[in-house]
Amino acid sequence: MPANDTIRVHIPLTVRKRGGRPRILPPKDIETSNPPPGQDPRVLRAIGRAWAWRKRMERGEVTTIADLAAEEGLSDRYVSRLLRLAWLAPEVLERLVVRREPCAISLYDLCFVASLPWDEQPGRVLG
Repeated sequence: MPANDTIRVHIPLTVRKRGGRPRILPPKDIETSNPPPGQDPRVLRAIGRAWAWRKRMERGEVTTIADLAAEEGLSDRYVSRLLRLAWLAPEVLERLVVRREPCAISLYDLCFVASLPWDEQPGRVLG
């Protein structure tokens, strides 16, 4: 009878769902170098969407928020709230998009902060 040439390796990893995606986590006794938390990708995506929608409205491709919402398959209320992000203060945009500093408030609250005067926004958004 031939010898068994199989080698088994046991690596104690844990699989957890984070953000709806599975993520493999190492054992707790092993040190890992995690990068510092950066900008939430949802915030960046929302700001990009808002700017794209604003440009489409300025070019006359869509005339109303209702038309834009219908084309995107979203509600009017959601589009109008998210569209406010296109008018964030330049300092806030630079720190969120260029420097990738984490936002101190939720995306929902960020939409309402965008309606404040520009000089008040950095203190509310970045803490």
